[in-house]
Amino acid sequence: MKYLSRIFFLGLFSVSVLSSQWITDQHFKEHSQKGIAYVYNLEFDSAKAEFDYLAARYPSHPAGKFFLAMIDWWKILMNADDESHDAEFIQKLDLVITLCDSLLNVNENDITAMFFKGGALGFRGRLYANRSSWIKAANDGRVALPIVQKAYKIAPNNYDILLGIGIYNYYAYIIPERYPLVKPLMIFFPSGNKIKGIEQLQKASEHAEYASIEAAYFLMQLYFFYEKEYYKALEIAVTLYSRFPKNVLFHRYLARTYVILAKWDNAVTEFNEILKRCTEHYTGYSEYTRREALYHLGVCAMEKKNYVEALQFFYQSDKLSRELDKKEISSYMTMTNLKIGMIYDLQKKREYAVQQYRKVLQLKKFEDSHDSAERYLKTPYKE
Repeated sequence: MKYLSRIFFLGLFSVSVLSSQWITDQHFKEHSQKGIAYVYNLEFDSAKAEFDYLAARYPSHPAGKFFLAMIDWWKILMNADDESHDAEFIQKLDLVITLCDSLLNVNENDITAMFFKGGALGFRGRLYANRSSWIKAANDGRVALPIVQKAYKIAPNNYDILLGIGIYNYYAYIIPERYPLVKPLMIFFPSGNKIKGIEQLQKASEHAEYASIEAAYFLMQLYFFYEKEYYKALEIAVTLYSRFPKNVLFHRYLARTYVILAKWDNAVTEFNEILKRCTEHYTGYSEYTRREALYHLGVCAMEKKNYVEALQFFYQSDKLSRELDKKEISSYMTMTNLKIGMIYDLQKKREYAVQQYRKVLQLKKFEDSHDSAERYLKTPYKE
């Protein structure tokens, strides 16, 4: 359900078509590009220095203030359960929106103000969606969309604008199809076009000046979660992680895709590296990341028939889940316990396997976890 939020993420970093000084100001471009690269590599102090400089040098321009909010956004992305950055993030976006409104009061066709207001509304709506505040999210999306569409009409050949338009086209098509409960909200929005959305995101990823990385990130996610085109997702993940080797999200997608494609040795290498970085407290490599790595290393060991090793990983994953799942049961807790039961069956420990399957039925259902547990209660799991 959280991927509904993609609809509301419009116009990120779309600042390159201005008929103002920012298009030709090489000094601005250099500092903004450096700052953006720092953000994606999770080097937040360096990014803040670049964006503070932009905000101070160009106080009437929304760029520096908008980019500063992006630092908070990536802190939120690294641990979606941590809401400690939410208030500051929204406050910074509100400041951007207020500044853009003052510019639009002077000139309603100020494309700079349209870009950054659309982007700020989009990010705020995306956070609301991630926090399940669907009405607030839908309202921000409703306000942001015509702003971005107007900017697109003014500059239809700009590749940065294609990011927001492409995201909207894709997810406005996918969300009603996948999540019928959301359909009532979508009556306030134009219909989407999945194929066109993918094409627009592809062009943005290849040619956009500021939005190419984010467009590639969105393409990777939609190929992974919705299109099931895992080799395309892997290609993008390799590129992003190679360029930004400190980015934990890019690292996790790379390792996950290796698992999906049954590239077990590659997956083991990456998830072991993730575990190492968790131990060394790399930025973003949290206990949630550690749990994911432990679970997938268990899966890899199980696939290689190393059942004793797999159980050790699953036991650690289960222990972490019991520590981390304060608000609700995670998929990792459910699936880990299912896997433990399956291994017990393979080890001819039927009594313990049955206990595990019964436990799974008491946990939150994910995918076919309950169906599998009921099936294995009747018939022991076999390879």
